[in-house]
Amino acid sequence: MLKKTRIATVLGFAGLSLLAGAAQAQVIKIDGSSTVYPITEAVAEEFQKAKKNAVKVTVGISGTGGGFKKFCRGETDFANASRPITAKEMEDCKAAGVQYVEMPVAFDALTVVINPKNTFLKEATVEEMKKLWEPAAQGKITKWNQVNPAWPDAPVKLFGAGADSGTFEYFTEAMVGKAKSSRGDYTASEDDNVLVQGVSRDVNAIGYFGYAYYAENQGKLKALPIVSPKTGKAVAPSAASVENGSYQPLSRPIFVYVKAASLEKPEVKEFVEFYMKNAAKLTAEVKYVPLPAAAYTGNLDHVNKKKLGSVFGGKNEIGITIDELMKREAKL
Repeated sequence: MLKKTRIATVLGFAGLSLLAGAAQAQVIKIDGSSTVYPITEAVAEEFQKAKKNAVKVTVGISGTGGGFKKFCRGETDFANASRPITAKEMEDCKAAGVQYVEMPVAFDALTVVINPKNTFLKEATVEEMKKLWEPAAQGKITKWNQVNPAWPDAPVKLFGAGADSGTFEYFTEAMVGKAKSSRGDYTASEDDNVLVQGVSRDVNAIGYFGYAYYAENQGKLKALPIVSPKTGKAVAPSAASVENGSYQPLSRPIFVYVKAASLEKPEVKEFVEFYMKNAAKLTAEVKYVPLPAAAYTGNLDHVNKKKLGSVFGGKNEIGITIDELMKREAKL
């Protein structure tokens, strides 16, 4: 009886110790863009390994807009964003007393994809994409030959980012001319894997999302070259075409925003340092385009000197190059 009591007592203390440990567990919360997710998730996995799971990093996918809503309410430490913070989001964060450091982490080649069995689409112009995706096309442009008479009399099946997505905002501004201006009769999802599956299963499908999801699924998708308005030449998405600035207007910087108050927590500061030291390697591994080394050291400098705010003034910019981004960040 005494032996059983001792065991029960020991187990009881062990249970209390475990509960105490769980209560003290360090958690870093991240949410936002599905485009940025592969980079941040890769960093989170490596960081947790390095910390031997003493710190838990959660990475959600609610879209850039959804991520900023949580971030500006103070619910997360980081926001993943596939476009800069908007003026409205800046106001929301200010109203809630949330200050932040903006950190560009990579460049993306936003990719228009078609089914590999599609034999008629070799390239597309911005004008053709606008005719296909603009609000006026809803319920009217339902066949390929309505966009271009040289294309077949076949139904168009559209797949794209959801309304809370930064990719949705960037694509519509770049292709249609106005952010969030899109036809509504398409299959929308914040989860890019849903869009991958949709396009891969229908020969008449077309969709768009971040380059990493295309690169991961090249066996069942085909990237559509886009005619650059600047040069008149059709250019396919690739690391090289992003680096030399020829893939326009769908090249774009992608970001991580960290809450200034969260930087007071040692585990968050350590995570930021780990992120910036490993970003180039992990960005390349998930098939985005790494920034020059100076961008990552610059981000750490901004964190250490508490340089708050955004260099974009609440506006998205179409067609910014890596060189232009670097010059701008250096002036913050």
